[in-house]
Amino acid sequence: MKSPVSDLAPSDGEEGSDRTPLLQRAPRAETAPVCCSARYNLAFLSFFGFFVLYSLRVNLSVALVDMVDSNTTAKDNRTSYECAEHSAPIKVLRNQTGKKYQWDAETQGWILGSFFYGYIITQIPGGYVASRSGGKLLLGFGILGTAVFTLFTPLAADFGFGALVALRALEGLGEGVTFPAMHAMWSSWAPPLERSKLLSISYAGAQLGTVVSLPLSGVICYYMNWTYVFYFFGLVGIIWFILWICLVSDTPETHKTITPYEKEYILSSLKNQLSSQKSVPWIPMLKSLPLWAIVVAHFSYNWTFYTLLTLLPTYMKEVLRFNIQENGFLSAVPYLGCWLCMILSGQAADNLRARWNFSTLWVRRVFSLIGMIGPAIFLVAAGFIGCDYSLAVAFLTISTTLGGFCSSGFSINHLDIAPSYAGILLGITNTFATIPGMIGPIIARSLTPENTIGEWQTVFCIAAAINVFGAIFFTLFAKGEVQNWAISDHRGHRN
Repeated sequence: MKSPVSDLAPSDGEEGSDRTPLLQRAPRAETAPVCCSARYNLAFLSFFGFFVLYSLRVNLSVALVDMVDSNTTAKDNRTSYECAEHSAPIKVLRNQTGKKYQWDAETQGWILGSFFYGYIITQIPGGYVASRSGGKLLLGFGILGTAVFTLFTPLAADFGFGALVALRALEGLGEGVTFPAMHAMWSSWAPPLERSKLLSISYAGAQLGTVVSLPLSGVICYYMNWTYVFYFFGLVGIIWFILWICLVSDTPETHKTITPYEKEYILSSLKNQLSSQKSVPWIPMLKSLPLWAIVVAHFSYNWTFYTLLTLLPTYMKEVLRFNIQENGFLSAVPYLGCWLCMILSGQAADNLRARWNFSTLWVRRVFSLIGMIGPAIFLVAAGFIGCDYSLAVAFLTISTTLGGFCSSGFSINHLDIAPSYAGILLGITNTFATIPGMIGPIIARSLTPENTIGEWQTVFCIAAAINVFGAIFFTLFAKGEVQNWAISDHRGHRN
């Protein structure tokens, strides 16, 4: 079957074909077995790493409810009474031994937002260091640092608001290096025709971490007290770090137990894609339109992602008026759908490329369109169905689930256009994509002073419009082949 986009004309001096060298003329070794392979072991260990990472990131949003004195938050109550109470509160004996703090809504906002001020700083430096020194230690110590700081959260809270804000910013610094470091590692480990599968498995851990940590943190707060939330997830992070250091290597060449056949398969598939030049081509990189196509798509997608991640529990509680037990589980359901979609879409994307001979660019475009326009449609629909609880939860779940297609779209396009600099490129795009996490929820809060359904319709429509714009921009300007500036020997790529 002929690629749907293989006849695109070249532009701006770049390759006309959007196929990787592996798909073009380079001799291809037969695929190495998946079972017990080093590359899939890396995928599953990184899966659990990102599971821990997002558990450490979102647990505070649940624990904070129990940390704050209810008398302090009563005056900030913004519950809308447009919708009827969904169900009566469940009467269960609750542990009340956790210490309470006098933090108003504005103070809580600073505590939750402080994470991103650290997170945005280490994106590009993390990508650069990983491209030069490898991502194993950088990723490992990034998560370890976050885990250790999490253990000190109760102590920081006792010291006061400023200490907790500083601690959360330090956690953000640690987490900021993780995604660029992982991308840098995959540039050496992921054969081009397995990129979607391997990376979707790896990064899907973030979604499952959200699914598990939201309700589990609520259960721990309810039956024990909020301090144990941080102790539990912090210890899990330390255990993961030990496994990571013992079982993972930066490259196939340095892995102790990889089979010679798998090593040869990976190295031969990547030999025409990696650059040997020592300096980073910053100017050509920053002038590359395909890079800015990823930036726009990443920013747009994260606007919706962070708005829902931060405010979905609020919408469930204050507008749809679910009780707190239902809220924790229902807020997690959309991310369970996204996790499943990421895993399945990764398999589908690579099958389309390997078995059906679809071009890389066509797959990245289509999966990005589905993963951004689909959520936009259902997000708007969720805002216009009023107080229909079942439909609201269903539409929000479908919206977040469809976003999982982006994991095989723009999210891994860095590896298509510049595998040698994938960590740096992700650092650049994730720097811009962190901005929605800092300003999106603030804007959403300012647009919903009364928490009416009409106000939330505006929030959902803005997020949907940004998503659609990002999808269109990426479709118009994305590329699927290694760019000229990303390789030191252009002739090696062309031939």
